[in-house]
Amino acid sequence: MREYPLPAGAKPHSVTPDSEGTMWYLGNRNATIGKLDPDTGEIVEFSMPEPDAKDPHTGEFDGAGRFWFTLQHSNRVGQLDPSTGAIKLVELDRPRSRPYGIKIDADGHAWVACNGGPCLYRFDGETMTQTRIDLPNQESRVRRLDIADDGIIWYVNSGAGRLGRYDPATGAIQEWPSPSGPKFHPYAIAIIDGIIWYNESGMRPDALVRFDPEDETFQSWPIPSSGVYAGILRHMRATTDGDLLIHQSATNHIMRVSVSEPAGEG
Repeated sequence: MREYPLPAGAKPHSVTPDSEGTMWYLGNRNATIGKLDPDTGEIVEFSMPEPDAKDPHTGEFDGAGRFWFTLQHSNRVGQLDPSTGAIKLVELDRPRSRPYGIKIDADGHAWVACNGGPCLYRFDGETMTQTRIDLPNQESRVRRLDIADDGIIWYVNSGAGRLGRYDPATGAIQEWPSPSGPKFHPYAIAIIDGIIWYNESGMRPDALVRFDPEDETFQSWPIPSSGVYAGILRHMRATTDGDLLIHQSATNHIMRVSVSEPAGEG
C-alpha cells in the first residue's frame, strides 16, 4: 500500500479515476480539484474560478473526457476540461438544492442528486443547460443516484427512507420503502448487472441492501465492521469484473463484495 500526501487543507470527499488511471480528487475544503499521478505522486491543482464556489464534492468523467462535479453548499455544478484546465460553473435554479451525487448517462448528460430538496437535475452535456425534476414527496432528499443500462435513473431517497426509480422517457417516478424503515437513511448506490445495491446508513453497522427490479424483492445484510462502531458507507462502485467495492468512513478498511453468484438468503 502506498499513501499519497495531499496539499494542506484539501480534505477530499471523493476520488475518481480517468480512463488512463490518473486519480482525480475533489478538494472539499480548499476549493480545488486535484490530479494525482499514481506513478510519480505528482499533483496538479485546479482552483475554482469563483470565490463562492468553495466545496467541490463528487465528480465523474463523461465520454468526451470532461470532468463533471458537484459543489454541495455552493449550490453549483461544474465541468472541467482536463486539456486546458478551464472550469465552467452553473448555479442551480432552486436555492439550497445542495447538489451531491452525480452520474453521466449514455448521451453524455449529467444527472445530479439534490441533498437539500425534493429534486433531481439533468445537465445537457454540451450546453450545461439544466432541467429540474421535482419529486412528489416534499421530504425527499437524494444523496446519490446511478443509471441503468436502459437509461433508467435509480436514486436513494435518504430523507424518506426509500429507493426511487425515474424514467426520463416518460417522466414516471416510482418508489419503494427501504427494508429497515423510513428513518434509516439510504446513502450510496450502484447498479451491477441490473441489480440495485445500496446501504442504509442510519444504523450500525450499515446494512447492505440488494434490490431486484424484476420481481421487486429486497435482501439485506449487516456490513462487517470488525467489532467497532462503524462509520457511514458514503460511496460504492462496481469493479471492472462486476463486483462491488465499498468502504466505511471510520473502519480504515476497503471491502470487496462478490456479487457474481446469486445471493443467498439474507
